[in-house]
Amino acid sequence: MPRNKTIDYRLLLKVSKLYYEKALTQNEISKRLILSRPKVSRLLKQAEEAGVVKINIIPQPGVHTDLEDALESKFGLKEAIVVEVSEPSSQIAVSREVGVAAADYFSRAVSDPCVIGISWGTTLRAMVDALHAMDCQNSQVVQLIGGLGMPESEAHATYILRRLVTQIGSKLSILNVPGIVDNTAVKKAVLSDSHVREIFDMFAKIDIAFVGIGVPTPDSVVMRDGTILTKEEMKMLLKKGAIGDICLRYFDEKGNAIQSEVDDRVIGITLDELKKIDRVVGVTGGPHKDKVIRAALVGKLVNVLITDQQSAKKLLED
Repeated sequence: MPRNKTIDYRLLLKVSKLYYEKALTQNEISKRLILSRPKVSRLLKQAEEAGVVKINIIPQPGVHTDLEDALESKFGLKEAIVVEVSEPSSQIAVSREVGVAAADYFSRAVSDPCVIGISWGTTLRAMVDALHAMDCQNSQVVQLIGGLGMPESEAHATYILRRLVTQIGSKLSILNVPGIVDNTAVKKAVLSDSHVREIFDMFAKIDIAFVGIGVPTPDSVVMRDGTILTKEEMKMLLKKGAIGDICLRYFDEKGNAIQSEVDDRVIGITLDELKKIDRVVGVTGGPHKDKVIRAALVGKLVNVLITDQQSAKKLLED
């Protein structure tokens, strides 16, 4: 190592050994060597620059920070979390394990007071099931779309919301109406209700929203029991270029909203309203989700992504 006369290598080594090997704090080093606290900090930084100290970050199995960095850079995300799932080909396993990671993120990202928007679906159900108790008594949970599917289903919004507020102790603004109605006349009547309007007004106050991203397939939750959309309605949406949905708001491969009579009957947040929320967390993954996730990212419908490693790799392939 070349010696630079302006650098006191003896002092750099002394400070570095005390800090990195003996685990003394900078304040303790300051007192021990009779140096100012800022001087110790400068010496530690100088030790790195001079090559006296080299800090290596060792990748850990199952942690995909390289994929996360690449996703954040490519799609302009605030954060990406990539989960090493045990069975990437199993939608059930992916939903469960991505949901657990989303619960960890929820605990870190949500602070009291906060207004939290929640949609519905199996992955979000897994998130609230894995969530540990929190103290958010000054916070508000807001339902983003009315009820969809059978009320007894654990993927139903009501189940998810009630379990969530039980875990975090927050207040709840629940949309106790269907997520989609028969016609626009019914929707107009529903929206005239003061309670419903009050919840819709809350959309603009949401600090963070957690949403699932759906794929229009015959075995999807939307199509499974026939109570949400009919086969004819799904065919119409696909013909218009629909590739996926958030809160039953369908969008194309560029993330643009699909205008349709189905959209006119939905009672819930719109994609434009969703984009105005500071942090929208897409909690999704699975063997057939990469195209719809890409569309949501391209359209800036979500700005935080929690997904599995296989989906992440596919998103970075082009």
